[in-house]
Amino acid sequence: MSFSSRVKEELSYQTGSAMHCRIAEIAAILSMCGQIFQEEDGKVSIKIQTENLAVARKYFTLLKKTYNIDVDICIRNHIHTGKSRTYILDVADDYAARKILSSVKFMNGDGEIEEDYAIVHLMILRKACCKRAFLRGAFLCAGSISEPEKTYHFEIVCMTPERAQQICDMMKTFNIDGKCITRKKYHVVYIKEASQIVDMLNVMEAHVSLMELENIRILKEMRNSVNRRVNCETANISKTVSAAVKQIEDITYIRDTVGFSELTDGLKEIAELRLQYPEASLVELGKLLSTPVGKSGVNHRLRKLSVLADELRSGN
Repeated sequence: MSFSSRVKEELSYQTGSAMHCRIAEIAAILSMCGQIFQEEDGKVSIKIQTENLAVARKYFTLLKKTYNIDVDICIRNHIHTGKSRTYILDVADDYAARKILSSVKFMNGDGEIEEDYAIVHLMILRKACCKRAFLRGAFLCAGSISEPEKTYHFEIVCMTPERAQQICDMMKTFNIDGKCITRKKYHVVYIKEASQIVDMLNVMEAHVSLMELENIRILKEMRNSVNRRVNCETANISKTVSAAVKQIEDITYIRDTVGFSELTDGLKEIAELRLQYPEASLVELGKLLSTPVGKSGVNHRLRKLSVLADELRSGN
């Protein structure tokens, strides 16, 4: 099971205790994957269609707890197409359907269905707990999270820009900076930062998934930190070895051409020590001198030897 599926599985069992929170989540599910039908005789029915069992289970539970109504469930198996099952939940009773639509503000006081019921009425989303429930329902229906071991990406796919903007605005009330982009005919609200995705899981009350993501995030950061340190140390070692090889080449050239007799005592001593201890660091060489000097003093003498070797090579 993917991480996204595990999050949805956890959220499917997370139901608000207050009725207004359950209504907000029902509104989100209906706005994301619901359809409202009105027959010629005026009877109204509601149907949602989803391939996710977690969404179907959550919608059924919410309707039962909130309105205590019966829902017709139909399961379609797509054997020939290779697709997963489709779950269809139908509220065919006119009274029950009108009761649901009125409570989620998709139907006005005159019994007329709102033209754009994709946008949830702000009265449903007045409290912070209701906004949490709405975001939870929206993610259940149309959201996904990438595998955190690979990358960090959270998104909710919307059919209209207005719906996407409403979700973005709701995220901002929790200090989460969701971005909107258009992907083909869809409008996608997404989050890329790991810390913001963690905050979003907390908002939706997916606490188990939050801890799993945080553990993976900590391990990744530790691994990256170790890799950076190893790379840095490797680079320093490579740099030190390359410098030592160049110094030995210069000193050997001086010895084989003019010898050390013309060198000052300080340069002669450091040259002999460098040949004797080719793997020693500058600090270690400085401590081996008859009169110990620091790293900068050793580096200064070795530079003088390098300049002298270059002058001998050029014939000066």
